[in-house]
Amino acid sequence: MPHIPDKMIPHLREGMRKMKNAPEPDPVATERKLMNFAGAVMRSLTRSGTACETVSFAGFEAALLTPASVSCSGVVLYLHGGGYCTGDLDYACLYGGVVAADTEAVTLCAAYRLAPEHPYPAALDDALAAYEWILDHYPGKPICLIGESAGGGLCYALALKLKELKLPLPAGIVALSPWTDLTLSGRSHLENKEADPSLTTEKLAIFARDYCGQEDPASPGVSPLLGDLRGMPESLIFVGGDEILLDDAVRMASALQKAGCAAHLTVAPDMWHAYILYGLEARKEDAEMIRDFLRSKLS
Repeated sequence: MPHIPDKMIPHLREGMRKMKNAPEPDPVATERKLMNFAGAVMRSLTRSGTACETVSFAGFEAALLTPASVSCSGVVLYLHGGGYCTGDLDYACLYGGVVAADTEAVTLCAAYRLAPEHPYPAALDDALAAYEWILDHYPGKPICLIGESAGGGLCYALALKLKELKLPLPAGIVALSPWTDLTLSGRSHLENKEADPSLTTEKLAIFARDYCGQEDPASPGVSPLLGDLRGMPESLIFVGGDEILLDDAVRMASALQKAGCAAHLTVAPDMWHAYILYGLEARKEDAEMIRDFLRSKLS
């Protein structure tokens, strides 16, 4: 994966801050345009040498990415971020292609249905359908989950659902700046309000309202931090030190550990939401940790 040099970090932060402070009469529509454009532009740059097959489900599509070199017998399920309201298949393939190439593993990128048109439990139902597809098509093979932001929270919501249904759990979970508490109760919403260059609690409140619909935001299906985490697989969790969602990651790692689960937390000083996706030279060791973790679980 190409890395962005350290000298670009101030420019990235400034660009994000300008977008954060720009007037947004319809945050969901604006975010969808930005994410879909990014996915369309970057998809061709990140999938070189990777074969892509579209897999159709009832109500959504996924992309099965197979890198030029496959060294892992298991499969990755990637669940994209976007506040449960944004992100299409092109966007999902953006980081999904990076995961497939770096890990040398087949990766299924699920473009689950989005709120507000499809509130909870649509995203969770679609994630479950994608996971069951992998179980059917790769029987007996290990599966790992990876996701950023809402997708990171969805990984844990999916694992809780799998436990409830007594289905095989994933071999591991990688959560990048996971949104695990849709009640927005973390102290970092206040403590990092000014430091966070990209997110606002006000925008997240809109996304949470649209996704939850009639569901209680404290339900473990939307806020897995508040669920029974006993028996969850080993996790790697990454979060930027400047994020308003810092506490979502910190409290999730702590809750997993208290539940007797292995959870490894990395807090990157001065970093922003989902910084991993930017391929920063300054944080390339985090990408290497993710690669090594997934390879170890999928081999």
